[in-house]
Amino acid sequence: MSKEGIVERILSDAEDRAQAIVAAAEKQAEGIIAEAEDSAKRDEKGVKAEAEEKCAAIKSGKEAEARLDSAKVLLAQKRRVIDSIYERALSELKELKKADAVAFADKILQQFAEDGDIIAFAPDFKYAQEVSRLDICAEKKLKIALNAEGVNGGFVLRGKVADKDVSYSALLLADREQYEVEIAAEVFLDK
Repeated sequence: MSKEGIVERILSDAEDRAQAIVAAAEKQAEGIIAEAEDSAKRDEKGVKAEAEEKCAAIKSGKEAEARLDSAKVLLAQKRRVIDSIYERALSELKELKKADAVAFADKILQQFAEDGDIIAFAPDFKYAQEVSRLDICAEKKLKIALNAEGVNGGFVLRGKVADKDVSYSALLLADREQYEVEIAAEVFLDK
């Protein structure tokens, strides 16, 4: 064989090897690409599923927040209704007829007054003179103070040891603390 034949053969063998290497590299590249595409599809499905889970969690959170806000609004409305009930009760107590107001004052004095207490009447209490003539006032030597500031309906009892707030507003507050739940159940009971 001649020199040229040997060179040609070497070149031909090198070209065949190069083609085989290129073919093997292309086949390997196709496999890598296919594997990468499969991985990307799995990742895409995972990302979509994760995004859907996050969307569902956000939606659920927003729904819970909306329910909570709605419950707060409803509670505030219920409180306003209860407030208006007690405001109306206070107004009606302040507007009691003389006989009823004096009888109510007598009951309060019988229950809470102590010897020598001062009956401090609210500025808007209309029947202080009539109450001062009750037998209990003479029996317990109760003194009278008119136009006591800060008394909201009725009167307070100022004693030597302690004062007793038996004003209409204080009595209604005590009533509210005791019966508010029952009143709310009755007023807002779904019928």
